[in-house]
Parts: sequence; C-alpha cells; structure tokens
Amino acid sequence: MPRSPRRHVSVFPSPQELGSALAQLVAQRAAAATAAATGRFSLGLSGGSLVRILSRELPAAAAAAAPARWLVAFCDERLVPAAHPESTSGAYRAELLPRLPLPESGLLCADTGLPAPAAAAAYAAKLRQAFPDEPVPVFDLLILGVGPDGHTCSLFPDHPLLQEKEKIVAAITDSPKPPPERITLTLPVLNAARAVVFVATGEGKAAVLKRILEGDEEKALPAALVQPHSGQLYWFLDEPAAKDLTGPFEKHSIL
Repeated sequence: MPRSPRRHVSVFPSPQELGSALAQLVAQRAAAATAAATGRFSLGLSGGSLVRILSRELPAAAAAAAPARWLVAFCDERLVPAAHPESTSGAYRAELLPRLPLPESGLLCADTGLPAPAAAAAYAAKLRQAFPDEPVPVFDLLILGVGPDGHTCSLFPDHPLLQEKEKIVAAITDSPKPPPERITLTLPVLNAARAVVFVATGEGKAAVLKRILEGDEEKALPAALVQPHSGQLYWFLDEPAAKDLTGPFEKHSIL
C-alpha cells in the first residue's frame, strides 16, 4: 500500500530511551496546542505496556506543558471493572494520573458497566460533546500500540470493524484477544488526528513491524491502515522490535 510521506520511524537503544523521547514528543505537542487558539491539548492513550512507559517518563516532561489544560481520552477500553488488571483507564488512574495534575473534567472514560453497544454510544456522545464543532473528533495526538498480529486499539485483522465509516466509537463483543467485550475508536478517528505515534518494543513485534513498515500486502493489517489524512505518523521502536527492518529510519544512540 502507499507509504505516507509524513511517516517518521525512530529506533532507540532501549525502552527507557524510547520512553524519554515519547514523553518529550507529548510535551512538545501539548505546549504547541495549548499556545494555539483553542488553548487545549487533546490526547488519546492506549493501554498495555504504554501505561508503564508513560507513567515513568511523562509527568516530569509534562510539568511545563500545562497539563491542567489537557483533554485525555482512551483509544479503546475493555469492558471490565476499573480495578481489573485489563482495564486501560484503571491502569492509568493507578499509575499515571496521580502524578499528572489533570482535572477530572479533563478525563474522558467509558462506562464499563454498560453492555458494549450502549458503552460505545455513551462514549461517542462524550467525545462529540468534547469536540462539538467536528463531525469526526480531531485529536492533537494519539498514542497507539501494535500487537504481534498487527491489531491496534481493538481493531483486529479481518474484522468487520475495519470497514466502519460512520461510527466514531464501535463496540466489539467477539474480540479474539480476551476480554471479548470492548469499545474502540474507529479508523475515521485515528486517521483524522493531527499526529499519531505508534510505540512497539521487544523482539516479539519484529516480524509484524517488518510486514507493516516494509511489506506490500493485498490485505493490510489494522495498524497499517492508520494513515492520518493530514497529520504526521511516528513509529517509536526499540532495537529488538526493529531488528528485521532495513530502513530508512532514524537510529538514536545513548549519549
């Protein structure tokens, strides 16, 4: 498939260096957005290993970037109680948010006690209220992960949700990765963002990254379908995750 001219691939020696660079990118984007006319920075977060990376690095970097004027949402959510280890918002509430001076009004969370279709509709309504002048919410930055199967958010290979064009949040009740019931932002929202950064670490991601970044598949993997229409696309990888890539990419070293 065509490659985005706005794609930037960066390779770091370790998750620690990657995390520091990611936190700096968030802080820079936040400072620019809060200085603009809207005065707000909208950030979408994914879960998994990103929770620990961001919790470790982001609070210090964000201190000078007006976190009280951020709007933080979640790119997908598993429909489990907040205390459940699979809860994305619950993990961020436990690890990152106590260290980030973000008002409760700046946090958009799904109602995980609802059935999946109702939870998706309710979360979409929250997003529409937060982005009242935009038919499709335009986030300043989305931070996404990628699974070994190429999924991102809760968009899985060959799933009908990859064809969704109208909904901004969709329900999934048959996730191939447990728990089965989830809600997720759809591709129209991911591709409307001003910037998207994918984060992948570990050798277990190497094969799928080769397919996404250097492959030419007839049936694209979900993460490969994320191509922001007018925004920038970043890939932040550690060296084990990037081991099969031939480039070109920016390789960072420990100073």
